Amino acid sequence: MHVHKLLLVEDDATLGLLLMDYLEADHYQVTWKRDGLSALDQLKKQAYNLCLLDVSMPGMDGFTLARQIKHKHDYLPFLFITARGLKQDKLKAYELGAEDYIIKPFDPDELVCKLQVILRRKTIHQSLKTPESIQLGQYVYYVTRQEITIGQKTIKLTEKESQILLLLCNHQNKVLRREQAVAQVYGKSDYFLGRSFDVFISRLRKILKEDPDIQIENVFKVGFMLKVKDPVTA
Repeated sequence: MHVHKLLLVEDDATLGLLLMDYLEADHYQVTWKRDGLSALDQLKKQAYNLCLLDVSMPGMDGFTLARQIKHKHDYLPFLFITARGLKQDKLKAYELGAEDYIIKPFDPDELVCKLQVILRRKTIHQSLKTPESIQLGQYVYYVTRQEITIGQKTIKLTEKESQILLLLCNHQNKVLRREQAVAQVYGKSDYFLGRSFDVFISRLRKILKEDPDIQIENVFKVGFMLKVKDPVTA
């Protein structure tokens, strides 16, 4: 049986021990760190399948830690476990690329179910056969490298940007329904995830703005359409 490795970053000793014991009883291999700096140091030593991050921690908060993870370990999914339930915190988490945002107190069985969904979705995504590259007008999108080039310029995409761009490419000149796309990228669909999805759409528009023959258009109350003149897939 494959054992998934989790990195838990939680400064509360009682909750940290309880979570580690509960997750290990469910056959996860858990490394527990109590601050962001020690978590980043641990990521240099060992590869993980998923990170669980608190938000309010001394020295380096969870949002700053998440940015560091995205910068140095972009392949690595993460979610937040926090007592902070403000709307702006949730939106910030999802804009950073979080898989989920779980508010304390929570049901540990529900947490395990969410972990299973995230890890299963990642496994399926990694196993899918994808083209090496896709031609988008003047751009070339290198799918497996998560890069897009135009002329001599290369732009590195985040994992979420790449997932969404691939969905759009698979629906070239067709409507991509927003709710279905959000569920496919995040595993579920709700207001906060939808807002996060829209942020990534805006980022992709900026990335693709140098070719006027490519547009990501809004389809009112339905979703989006990647309009490409004479689309060609390599």
